[in-house]
Amino acid sequence: MCLFPSAGGGIARFDWLGGDEEVPLMRPCLGEPERSPGRYEPNRLACYPLLPWSNRIAHGGFFMGERRVSLPLNRDDDAYPIHGSGWQRRWTVRRHDAEEAHLELIEAARDAYSYHASLHYQLDGAALKVRLSVTNTGDDALPFGLGLHPFFPLHGGATLLAPATGVWHNDGQGPLPTHHGAVPAPWDFRTGLPLPADGVNHAFSGWTGRAVIEWPQHALRLHVEADVDAYVLYTPGDEDFFCFEPVDHPINAVHLPGGPAANGMTLLGAGETLERHFVFRAEVFEG
Repeated sequence: MCLFPSAGGGIARFDWLGGDEEVPLMRPCLGEPERSPGRYEPNRLACYPLLPWSNRIAHGGFFMGERRVSLPLNRDDDAYPIHGSGWQRRWTVRRHDAEEAHLELIEAARDAYSYHASLHYQLDGAALKVRLSVTNTGDDALPFGLGLHPFFPLHGGATLLAPATGVWHNDGQGPLPTHHGAVPAPWDFRTGLPLPADGVNHAFSGWTGRAVIEWPQHALRLHVEADVDAYVLYTPGDEDFFCFEPVDHPINAVHLPGGPAANGMTLLGAGETLERHFVFRAEVFEG
């Protein structure tokens, strides 16, 4: 495993070393993630944390009572604020050795989120364990959400097992949800299925918190475990990777019916903390 604290506290490489060759379990970092001095492109990484919320939020923010929480655009190529702020910040390494690393981030925003985040990576045999936590350091209660954004290689063809009971559908033009409904048969990953050939960019609900990615070409299997019950699946049709993002809330949760708390986010008052855990465990299987 190789980390890149300067680019969102993310992972640059996470490979399987148990055979005759190194096999990437997450898509390796695509070149140098620094676009220009001091400006990084986290989407070139293998994985990065999502906080204090995941994916996109409409209308440039939201209201908490009468207070407007403003979320400015943070990507030139996106029409919505996306993925919170932690993925675009330089994290501080507090301690590290060959098997563990502990990173921290302090963020302060006058009209939005102020928080103290902690990110802990640990290699444990064939498993990578990730612990992500955030503490609200602002004066007012706000809805927080956490997740991870890994990029997985296709390796010539991958299958996914990730049982879910529902999916947030969109209008086919953009990723913002329009309604919640049943999982279509091509996306019903209660049994291992090949990834859809057409592009998918949807949030799934009622996830068991357990998933399995298989790469028959390498006879490798990756178990994903998380204490969250949602995931975002992104399968660009013209790329050699896909994203399976374990998260605790769907896209645009703050604007969905019932509000953020009813859609998986956690309302944190001043000084309160939210913590999530993720495990990626590799194994060889017989084809």
